[in-house]
Amino acid sequence: MALLGLFAVLYWGRRLKSSAPLWLLLVIVLVQLLSWGLGYLHHPQWVPDNPELDRLAKWFLFIGMAWWLGGSTRLTLWVWAVAVPGFVLAVWLEGHGWQSWQRGLAGSRVDFGIHNAQHVAMLFGAAALGLASFAPRMCSAGRLALGRRLAWCAMLIVCLVGLVVTQTRGVWLATIVASLVMLGGWAWRARKLSRHAEASRRWSWAAVIGVLLAIVVLFSAFHGTVERRLLVEQQVITSVIEGDWGGVPYSSVGIRIHSWRAATEWIAERPLVGWGGEGRSLVMEQTAWLPDTIRQRFGHLHNTFLEVLVGYGLLGASVVALLATWVARGTWLAWRGGVMPGDMALFGFGFFVFFMIANLFESYLAFWSGGYVFTLVMGGLVTHIWHWQRSSGLAVLVFRKAVR
Repeated sequence: MALLGLFAVLYWGRRLKSSAPLWLLLVIVLVQLLSWGLGYLHHPQWVPDNPELDRLAKWFLFIGMAWWLGGSTRLTLWVWAVAVPGFVLAVWLEGHGWQSWQRGLAGSRVDFGIHNAQHVAMLFGAAALGLASFAPRMCSAGRLALGRRLAWCAMLIVCLVGLVVTQTRGVWLATIVASLVMLGGWAWRARKLSRHAEASRRWSWAAVIGVLLAIVVLFSAFHGTVERRLLVEQQVITSVIEGDWGGVPYSSVGIRIHSWRAATEWIAERPLVGWGGEGRSLVMEQTAWLPDTIRQRFGHLHNTFLEVLVGYGLLGASVVALLATWVARGTWLAWRGGVMPGDMALFGFGFFVFFMIANLFESYLAFWSGGYVFTLVMGGLVTHIWHWQRSSGLAVLVFRKAVR
């Protein structure tokens, strides 16, 4: 669907062809070709036979999704509304139903049969933030109000419990920080609501209080599991603070610390164009001081941003930064212009914070799980940005300002 949408933009898009995402897609393809070509001159023994353009180009599949959504808020909400119960159903079917939940509730770490626990936790976190963002919309009075409220409560509880039993600390941190950012945005927006929107304001605060209470109850119920996961890496934290890198054990976090140190050495050697698509694997396989067991076991760095820097240097990282700037600025302006609903903009910024932090501890965008949720969320945001640009006649202005 995303690929067909991308072709449709290129064939029928007209003014959209000059939009920033299309130009950045072209630039990222050229950066990958440049890194691959220069790699043949510098380290031909480690360069693959093809430039592996999908490494970063697949991040731009949201362009196709944005095209199909056509600037429609209703379609965007429907796509997101179908995605959450679909994910919950997939967890149940792939995770052998109640058995996985029982093991998780008993204190075991579970992955529900979907890749591994980190990726399922990330999906639970993104879904929980979406449910919290659209709580007033889901819980408002009107047609099927009782059914909507019950469905919202059930899915939020499932996502919050799923967050706990997958026991992924990076996602816990990302969810907490994003929730605080969204809470601040919610409070600021509630103050701006007029007296005519008093009911909406009450629902906003009621939803916030409800989510906070649910988090407190969950923490009380699973405090043993949470405490154990947080304290298990205490030696790693102590060694890092003291600067004793040799004393950092090769635990879950310790492996990340050592691989990130190795990555900085490789980045320093080729900071501008990187080592190509296989850069992350080269760090793990060719760094002599890493233990053989680690070099054979892991093929990536558990950090999306370091992987971009290792693979494509500052050029690749600059393109990613420009994309993030364009989307963040465009989301703000589309909301200010009345094209994007406030709860959607709030979710967009919350997801931005969440995804940034989560990708510091796992390479989600290198796998299908991160690409899937990134395409869905970005597609919904970008379709509104395009709608705002068309309605205001500013098809290229936002990109030019971001570049300046």
